[in-house]
Amino acid sequence: MRKRLPEDADVRELFVWYHVDERNAEALRAGVEAVQRSLEQRFEGLRARLLVRREVERQTWMETFARSPRIAGGVAGVDAATEAAIAAAALPLRPLLASDRHVESFETVRSAEER
Repeated sequence: MRKRLPEDADVRELFVWYHVDERNAEALRAGVEAVQRSLEQRFEGLRARLLVRREVERQTWMETFARSPRIAGGVAGVDAATEAAIAAAALPLRPLLASDRHVESFETVRSAEER
């Protein structure tokens, strides 16, 4: 039996950003989308998104990963096991990146009315 989270538990979300050269953008996008769909199927309740900031000759991409604890059986969002799986799934895409992947996590903050 899984441990239940308190109703006011914060939920951890993951943000991964990196640079992409314009010449690799199309191939990389297909790979990122495939990886994200695979992860969403593997981890119940995981939602992955891709955000892009276009600049001259280079783009900054950010992938976001969120997971509802109600759907995830009490897991407080993106846990360490899910984060490790995300990193491992992205390894084959590394040659198409123009920078390292930078991983940051944040917890949602609920308003006083929501608690």
